[in-house]
Amino acid sequence: MNEPWLLLVLGGLLGILLAALAVLFMQVRRLPVEQQQQEARLQARLEQLSRELATFQQGSIRMGEEITALRQQVKRLEDKQLKLEQHDPQSLPYNQAARLVGMGASIEDLTQSCGLSKAEAELFVKLHASR
Repeated sequence: MNEPWLLLVLGGLLGILLAALAVLFMQVRRLPVEQQQQEARLQARLEQLSRELATFQQGSIRMGEEITALRQQVKRLEDKQLKLEQHDPQSLPYNQAARLVGMGASIEDLTQSCGLSKAEAELFVKLHASR
């Protein structure tokens, strides 16, 4: 009497086990396809990031070239300004006075070093001391 019932339970368990194995088998077969799809997505993302990196690198190179050009232009302008200051004999004492005031020179120092009058020296101190 127990035997048919036991066979029925064992048959049901065997059916469940076979169904689970079938599902597992289908998932294992599908795994390489999913892996290939994920690999293709990753490869596409890698290529996109490589293109973006190349774009950023080109931008950095151009920016560096522009900075170099600007530095050269500033250097040329500084040289030109220095030449103009040196060729103008009237502005030479005033340029020297401005530098001395920036270094903390007194009114007496300016009158002695630059040949300025006391009023000019006072004016220079007032103009350039706050800078």
